[in-house]
Amino acid sequence: MNKRDALLALLALGATPFATTAQQPGKAWRIGYLALNSGPDESSEALVEQLRALGYVEKRNLAIEFRWAAGREERAQELAEELVRLKMDAIVTRSTFVAAAAKRATSTIPIVMANAADPVGSGVIASLARPGGNVTGLSQNSNEIAGKRLQLLRELVPKVTRVAALVWEKSPLKAQFLEQIRAAARQIGITLLIQEVNAPEALAGAFGAMQRARAQGVIVQNTPFTGNNRKQIAELAAQHRLPTIFEGRNSVVDGGLMSYGASVTDMHRRAAIFVDKILKGAKPADLPVEQPTKFEMFINLKTAKAIGISIPQAVLMRADEVIK
Repeated sequence: MNKRDALLALLALGATPFATTAQQPGKAWRIGYLALNSGPDESSEALVEQLRALGYVEKRNLAIEFRWAAGREERAQELAEELVRLKMDAIVTRSTFVAAAAKRATSTIPIVMANAADPVGSGVIASLARPGGNVTGLSQNSNEIAGKRLQLLRELVPKVTRVAALVWEKSPLKAQFLEQIRAAARQIGITLLIQEVNAPEALAGAFGAMQRARAQGVIVQNTPFTGNNRKQIAELAAQHRLPTIFEGRNSVVDGGLMSYGASVTDMHRRAAIFVDKILKGAKPADLPVEQPTKFEMFINLKTAKAIGISIPQAVLMRADEVIK
C-alpha cells in the first residue's frame, strides 16, 4: 500500500494522520485542570475541543481530572496537591493564584497556565522568554488592560470624574493593579475610589460605600473572586445605577454593562497546544510563555437601558458583540 492509499484508509476509518502523533501506542494521558471557578464554561470547553482536534479523545487516549475550588482559596491548594497525588502527566491552571498553588504542590509535573496575569511579578516563572522550572503557558498583563478599561468607561460616560475600583483584598496582583489604575486615572483626570472586598457577603456593603462616596462608575479587578461573584456584582451595580466595566464576556452575559480584555477562550485553545507539545516530549522550561493576541469588547444594551446609559455609536461599532 502506498502512502496515498494509507492516508485514504485512515480517513475512511474516521482517523486523522495528526491524531496518530498525539499518543504513544496504548498510552492514556492524564491531564489535570485546576481553577477557582465553580464549574466548566466556554473556556474550559474550548481547551477540551482543541485537545480533541489535536488527537486527544476522552475515554480513548485521554482522561481529564477537573478540579473546581468554587472560590475557596484554601481549597485550591488542596486540589493542586490531590492532582499531584493522582500523578497527572500535566496540569492546566486558570489564574495566577492557582498556578502558584500548583507550583507549590509540584516541581516535576509540567504546569500549563491557560490564563495568568503577571506570572513573572508574582514569582510563578522567571521570565516570559525563559520561564524555567516546570511552568509555562500563557500570560496577559491584566493590570495594563485595566488602564484601557478606565478609558473606555470615560467614553461611555464622558462626564464621569469619580470611579470606584472594586478590588479583591487577597489578590496577589492587587498592588500592580492599583499602580496601573491610579496612573491611568491621573492621566485622564479621574478621582479613583478604592473599594476592597474579601467575601461575597461584603459586596452589598461595598456598593453602598461607593454610592456614599459619590462614585459615578465602577471598574472591576479581574480576579477569581470577582469572576465567581460576577452576577451579584452586576446586580448590585444595576441596583445602584452604576455603569460597570469588567474584563470578561461572562460578566456582561450575566448583566454587567461592558467588558474589555483578552479572549480567555482563545488562550485556553492555545494552552492545549502547549499541552500537546509537552506530551510529545517538550520541557516547560524550554517553551517561552506566550501573550494574548485577541482582545474583545462586549456590551449589554439591556443593562445600559436599565441604568439610563446611552452607549455612543462609536463605542458600539467597536464591540465584538452587543447583547440585547
